[in-house]
Amino acid sequence: MSTSPEALATVRRLPGDLAMWFFILAELTVFGILILAFAVAQYLDAEGFRAGRAALDRSTGLALTLSLLTAGFLAAVAVERVRQGRQRAAAVLLGGALAVALVYVLLKLGEYRHLAALGLDLEHSTFFTLYWILTGFHFLHVLLGMAILVWMAGRCWRGAYRDGSLGGLESGALYWHMVDLVWVMLFPLVYMLE
Repeated sequence: MSTSPEALATVRRLPGDLAMWFFILAELTVFGILILAFAVAQYLDAEGFRAGRAALDRSTGLALTLSLLTAGFLAAVAVERVRQGRQRAAAVLLGGALAVALVYVLLKLGEYRHLAALGLDLEHSTFFTLYWILTGFHFLHVLLGMAILVWMAGRCWRGAYRDGSLGGLESGALYWHMVDLVWVMLFPLVYMLE
């Protein structure tokens, strides 16, 4: 096999399906607009945002971050296992990713319940209006990502990727990585910045 740049260029391809890339770009655009709105509102009301952040538990935010990144790591390793022809191992890894994602869901629901009990709802302040919109929109993406993980795990368990066509698997993993990426931007913006 030739390793010339021309030969390598013919073997390289964008992982996943092109439609998923367009979907991810559209979603990142929406999140980008929301993040920009958050940043502008913070600029206009720095003290209100500082007070809002003080009501959040940074350790919960860190635990949320670690759970999503761990799920993303497990999904990436699962894709590699399928490439190695180890689909059952991939299914187990995707099950692990799903379990870790469930930790995120439970932590986030606990945080939402705690904030609501304190009266820190959508109407409390600009910070909390944007907090609920941003994190709620992201939460819905996590739930969709979990459904995709279930679908991918089921297909791996049944050995559905024997023909080498990994577009659906790679697309599912790409979606989960988009969810990770957005949270990695949201965590410091919402929980950390002063």
